[in-house]
Amino acid sequence: MLVNIGFGNIVSLSRIIAVVNPGSSPIKRMKDEARKRGKLIDATEGRKTRSIIITDSDHIILSALQVETILQRINEMNKAKNGD
Repeated sequence: MLVNIGFGNIVSLSRIIAVVNPGSSPIKRMKDEARKRGKLIDATEGRKTRSIIITDSDHIILSALQVETILQRINEMNKAKNGD
């Protein structure tokens, strides 16, 4: 199952470990380290980063969507999958 994270960008739901707010210092350090290792994916299309997606492959994905919006999309997908 794929989740739309904004502007036509999608991520595999099974690969997502966490969706977090980008404001804290530890998250900023994670983002900087991922950039150095070549594991940072910017899916913001030049807009402000509003959430950071952490994957099981150690990639960090920047999204312009709020954490709550991504969570809502994931929940909708799970409801559709389960037939609710």
